[in-house]
Amino acid sequence: MFDIGFLEILVIAVLALLVLGPERMPGALRSVAKTFRSVRSMASGFKMEVEEQLRVHELHENLKKAEQQGMENLSPDLKKTVDELKSAAESVNKPYQKDKS
Repeated sequence: MFDIGFLEILVIAVLALLVLGPERMPGALRSVAKTFRSVRSMASGFKMEVEEQLRVHELHENLKKAEQQGMENLSPDLKKTVDELKSAAESVNKPYQKDKS
């Protein structure tokens, strides 16, 4: 992530110790660690959301191609996409279907 070596970390730690003092140093370290975790979590969530949107966009484009071809003689990739969308639609509709027995 960052290109910081041991020597740079040591210099930052010594400067922080001089500026903050030993009594405020543990609290500052906890605060910095919490902030880094929060930023990393947000970045990870953003990355996952972008990947999901790209996947949805690709599925949508493949469905458009399949519709243009009349849903027949599809390439294996388009066939897989259509099957995936059909199974997703069926799983969404299952809770709303009434039992006809």
